[in-house]
Amino acid sequence: MKYMIMMFGSQQDLESIGGKWSAEDVTALHEFMGKWNNDLVESGEFVDAQGLSQPAHARRISLRDGAPVVTDGPYAETQEVLVGYTTVDCASYDRATEIAAKLADTPYPEGTDLGRDWYVDIRPCADSFEELEL
Repeated sequence: MKYMIMMFGSQQDLESIGGKWSAEDVTALHEFMGKWNNDLVESGEFVDAQGLSQPAHARRISLRDGAPVVTDGPYAETQEVLVGYTTVDCASYDRATEIAAKLADTPYPEGTDLGRDWYVDIRPCADSFEELEL
């Protein structure tokens, strides 16, 4: 079964990493993420992963009276948005949870107040319309 592991963050989080974190802290983050991904490749569970551009580059498209309405990000409704994802193909939801728990332990500089805990979400991927459980 495939599972998408989604990582969330805010524009402020990304600006902090790029501007306030030391080079050593950024290197530690990249090394952690590289090892996490490589472990999944080696176990055969890796399917795909992408980091997304900063929320400031996001657009939300809706329709109003049949015409597209574009809202630039970040959106007023929320500060946190999807910043990246990894898709894994593994034996069970429990295994996907175990993989995600490692990602939820992503390092950040000691003493940094994130204002919340790091977290990730997991959702099973549906391979067919019937699996959507509507």
